[in-house]
Amino acid sequence: MGSNEVAKAINWQTDVLDIRIVLDENSAPCLDSIHPRGKPCPEFASPYFTTASVPLDAIRAAGQGQGLYKTAKSLVGSVLSARLRYTRHVEHESDVSKALDIVCYDEETGLEVTHRFEVFKATSVLRSWTTVKNTSGRTQTLNQVSSLAIGGVTAGTEDWYNGYTLLTANNTWFRELQWQERSLPDVGIDEIGLHALRQGHKATMASFSLSNRGAMTTETHIPMGALKRKDDDHTWLWQIESGGSWRWEIGDWQDGLYLVAGGPTLVDHAWQLDLAPGTSFTSPPVAVCRTDGGVENAFAAMNEYRRCIVRPNSDHEGLPIIFNDYMNCLMGDPNEDKIKALLKPAVQCGAEYYVIDAGWYADEVDVDWWDDVGEWEPSSTRFPSGFKTLIDEIRNAGLLPGVWLEPEVIGVRSVAARELPDAAFFQEKGRRVEERRRYQLDFTHPAVRERMHRIVAGLVQKYGILYFKFDYNIDVLTGSDAHEGLSTGAAHFEHQRAYITWIEELFSRHPGLVVENCASGGQRMEYGMLATHTLQSTSDQQDPFLYAAVAAAAPTAVLPQQSASWAYPQRAWSDEKNAFTVVNSLMGRVHLSGRLDALTSQQLELVKEGMQVYCSIRKQLVKAKPFWPLGLPAWRDDWVSLGMLTEDGIVLLAVWRRSGATSMRISLQGKGRLGRVKVLYPATFETRVKFSDDVLEIDLPDTPCARLLQLEV
Repeated sequence: MGSNEVAKAINWQTDVLDIRIVLDENSAPCLDSIHPRGKPCPEFASPYFTTASVPLDAIRAAGQGQGLYKTAKSLVGSVLSARLRYTRHVEHESDVSKALDIVCYDEETGLEVTHRFEVFKATSVLRSWTTVKNTSGRTQTLNQVSSLAIGGVTAGTEDWYNGYTLLTANNTWFRELQWQERSLPDVGIDEIGLHALRQGHKATMASFSLSNRGAMTTETHIPMGALKRKDDDHTWLWQIESGGSWRWEIGDWQDGLYLVAGGPTLVDHAWQLDLAPGTSFTSPPVAVCRTDGGVENAFAAMNEYRRCIVRPNSDHEGLPIIFNDYMNCLMGDPNEDKIKALLKPAVQCGAEYYVIDAGWYADEVDVDWWDDVGEWEPSSTRFPSGFKTLIDEIRNAGLLPGVWLEPEVIGVRSVAARELPDAAFFQEKGRRVEERRRYQLDFTHPAVRERMHRIVAGLVQKYGILYFKFDYNIDVLTGSDAHEGLSTGAAHFEHQRAYITWIEELFSRHPGLVVENCASGGQRMEYGMLATHTLQSTSDQQDPFLYAAVAAAAPTAVLPQQSASWAYPQRAWSDEKNAFTVVNSLMGRVHLSGRLDALTSQQLELVKEGMQVYCSIRKQLVKAKPFWPLGLPAWRDDWVSLGMLTEDGIVLLAVWRRSGATSMRISLQGKGRLGRVKVLYPATFETRVKFSDDVLEIDLPDTPCARLLQLEV
């Protein structure tokens, strides 16, 4: 390829995207551009470069080091990646998607690499992953296999280092989904004049990356990122669907930025895989979109894509109200009398499921059951009339029964810990890995999967359980070292994949089952898990005023029909505070809780009103597009707002006032021809609203409060 021309290119068109793959000077394929169909491909601003030329597959193998660019800590620049030669490409099409395979080969190692791109019809998101097959006669050891590598994401922007901002989402226990926006220089990436030397330099050593190691896949950060033009001309947004450890990275390459993303690596996660002759490894999917406009358009596009990959479940059609007796309610200490007292008020409020949370298996009422879990048999002490009798009573009240369970752990005091062989647990140097007085089960072991299938089947068949809340509350950073030929990082990743396969098997064995994903709230809130699980717990946050920032940000990472946020009213709280906690749950899935049996009749009516409003709007949420008229919520913002634009042009708008001024102007420009505004909930509370010229003016009382509004033509 000459310096000013592309010798060969693959131009692949989908319904809404134009995707271009070019071959660099060594015939290595490079994903050169993704842009809306019909729009001209952005040109490079620099006179020195005419293509991105980041090799499509960022792969590392043992003994195959770094090339001339970047450092060994970076995801890009390996000599193996540069050596992969294009051999062929194949297009595929189904009723729901189009796909493109790019096949490459490395003569030195005998590795054949197939890169799969997939686009679901009418969506603007590209899904990408890589399969590496060893066609040689000897074992090849992999240290890294990326799922996406693209250069030129800032093509067409001369001052790219000043023209874009980077968005990332912090995600910690009680404080989930908190997005931050920073400039590229602030994260260490800038233009330093290297390319002007014209000495073959393609990149500096600078890069910025986020990664996560361990079983809590979203502890610290969500596996997402966004690059936004400051003028909102366009936005890049990506998510890794790992179900295990992951890393993404941006950095400079030639005269702009690259993006690389994928699953575990040797450098970050002790992942190393011996690939025997004839065997293969497939990386986890990564989804990326480039949309016109700001981040709202990108989040809307990503949600449309998520709807395509989620396992179909009838739960997503009706969005039933779930009462769960944990949060600010029984708090892991249920018994027969407490649950019976909650049934009638739960039904009065409109609940359709009753989920018995933690503690239902613990006979020792006054002793901490934390390190004794694992048998998952109902307690006879807590339920003297029999667990089956209680479940029947839940059903007779008109509620569908569910239970909480932690399928991946066994407490060190549990009888079950002595019934399974050591190979069924994570091990280190011949000892079971113990974390917070619990052992981690290894789902690659058939005895583990078979045992948990028996436990779930027993609860389904004997008691009629239809809903499982699967929780996870320890974090084991590395896998078992007892697997021959697997590094600890590879063993951990295989366990995570085996666990998700087990979840898929549950749905096949028990059609209609609902399985909630939870890990200390939202510490596994990503689509490696959520493509299979029915819904997601967003947080363990117990303060409703703080929860507003989590609930308002939920649609950035989770579909409304999957994101469950708590509403937990209390007798001691004011009517405004109880309405506040209800509003927290109304724009996604309702996790109703709190001591409903202790509420006054007036308080109960307030909760019931909120649930009736939810029932009137929930089907509209299934395909609604989220937006944030006051910007993405920050943890301590005085005012927070989340909007949903429905398919029929109605705007549902949640507004939370936590402190500060009692009035706010909220622009709804571009949301359609809106005219009428109505307070949906709480309908009779003091609220002054005025809407004109696409601006909503709202005045609220001088106390923390929240409202749900509806605007339509």
